[in-house]
Amino acid sequence: MTTKTLIEKLEPEVGRLTFGMFFRVSRNSMGVTQQEMADILGMAKGTVCDIEKGRQSVSVELAKKIAKTAGLSEVMAIESCLIDKL
Repeated sequence: MTTKTLIEKLEPEVGRLTFGMFFRVSRNSMGVTQQEMADILGMAKGTVCDIEKGRQSVSVELAKKIAKTAGLSEVMAIESCLIDKL
C-alpha cells in the first residue's frame, strides 16, 4: 500500500493527518512511552507531548530527523508536516 493510499483510507476515519497524530500513532505502534521516545530522540518528554498534541509545530528538517532517528517513515513524516503548514 502506498503512503497516499494509506492517508486516503485513514482521513475519513480520523480526520486530516497531522504530524502530531503521525508521531503519536507511530510511537504507540513501537510500544514506547513518551519518555522512552524522548530519550531516543534526545529531547524532553514535554516536547514529545507538545508535538503529539499539536502545541508545537516542527520543521520539515526536524520531522525528517525524528522519523530517521526513530525508524519511522520519512515520507509520511514529511508529508504530514507539510499538511500542518497548509
